[in-house]
Amino acid sequence: MARKKSPGAATGGAQLAPRARGHHSLVTKRDLQAYRRRLEAELAELEGQRAELEESTGASLADATGEVGFDEEFADAGSFTFARERDLSLAGNARDLIDKVEHALARIDAGGFGRCEACGGPIEAERLDALPYTTLCLADARARVRLR
Repeated sequence: MARKKSPGAATGGAQLAPRARGHHSLVTKRDLQAYRRRLEAELAELEGQRAELEESTGASLADATGEVGFDEEFADAGSFTFARERDLSLAGNARDLIDKVEHALARIDAGGFGRCEACGGPIEAERLDALPYTTLCLADARARVRLR
């Protein structure tokens, strides 16, 4: 049985002003404060994850395999290499998200948060609620996906 999320669950406890579906107006000051708190919490979590992942990949292959030769434990070395590559990839993803969150926080400070960087129009409220670090309105995001 699925539980309903509390109204502030997606925003880290911060309440966004209620809006009608498809609402296009810019965010309110109250919304900006809620987005800032949400982005700051997400940034702290991502930095923690990235630090853990980078720490786990810092171990050398010899340390991880107990200095056993590749001939003896080739499967263990392969498993370690796979896990290390996975962790490096996840750390890179975390760094990318950190950059996006930091950019969103800078946009709040500069007064450009909630505006599309491509067309200058407002970003849909539902889109900001789902991806507070987004920089594009839905139409421009779709256009970029089609170009790929």
